[in-house]
Amino acid sequence: MKQLISIVFLFFVAIQGIEAQKFKDLDKSPLDLIEYPGTRGEAQWARILYSRPQLNGRAIETLVPEGKIWRMGANESTELILYTPMKVGTTSLAAGRYTMYAIPSEGQMTIIINKATHVWGAYSYSEDLDVARITVPLTEA
Repeated sequence: MKQLISIVFLFFVAIQGIEAQKFKDLDKSPLDLIEYPGTRGEAQWARILYSRPQLNGRAIETLVPEGKIWRMGANESTELILYTPMKVGTTSLAAGRYTMYAIPSEGQMTIIINKATHVWGAYSYSEDLDVARITVPLTEA
């Protein structure tokens, strides 16, 4: 009887280990977020909501052509939520919700903070609603 109980116990332990190795497939374009600071218990200063783009065998240059406005992700445009006033480059931003865009070019990228919110893609982008622009160099990760 002890041997049977031991065998059944080992069987269930082994099954748990096998099940633990099954990983879910990635969503086609999952919504993700980043918070700063990322430490639990500290008040958040900023949050970025974005959808991770999927290349699916395509080159990034075909999805994000140089000199064209890009929503910085997939699906909805990337949103920046500031919980406290901050400075982007030389521009002071009030706490609030903004949309982020980018314009890639050779060796650098212009990051744009825009007042429009809840925007799908970059189809309705309006330069008149820009509140900040900063150009950053592109480097290898």
